Amino acid sequence: MPTLSVGAINSGGGRCGIRRFRNDSGITLIEMMIVVTIIALIAGVSYPSITSGLDSLRLRSASNEILSLLNTALDRADRRQQAVEILISPKQDAILARSVDAGFSRRVDFEDSIHITSILPAAEVDPAEPRRFMLYPGGAVPRIAIEISSGNGHKRLVSIDPVTGVPQAK
Repeated sequence: MPTLSVGAINSGGGRCGIRRFRNDSGITLIEMMIVVTIIALIAGVSYPSITSGLDSLRLRSASNEILSLLNTALDRADRRQQAVEILISPKQDAILARSVDAGFSRRVDFEDSIHITSILPAAEVDPAEPRRFMLYPGGAVPRIAIEISSGNGHKRLVSIDPVTGVPQAK
């Protein structure tokens, strides 16, 4: 078989006796459909657990924000010797801590999927109405417990232990 130069291949315009080899290294449409189907099945099976995990993370993050707010308010009342008001509003899904002199104000607003479900101790007021608690310098720490829940029904209780005065999440 005679060898062809590059010029001969390009100038001839025809095949000039060149063999074309079939390249079987690609994938077929059926193979691609099988791979896409397997990926879709894996995604469909794992989606509920991923969303549940995200709700748990949001709930834990919200409880950590409450813990931080309560720690800051307790610290402010103790170290600065200032009375601090804690306002819990279930209707707005928000908690506010502020000092009497307006030099301190912290607010925690929750995402749409996190809600304040109850405030303990129970009171003779409408559960949707805001509740106020006062932290006095050198005074006894009030028993405060805030129950929050996520969209899928998971709950978490954040409270202040009245004996130790330390906020904790359960």
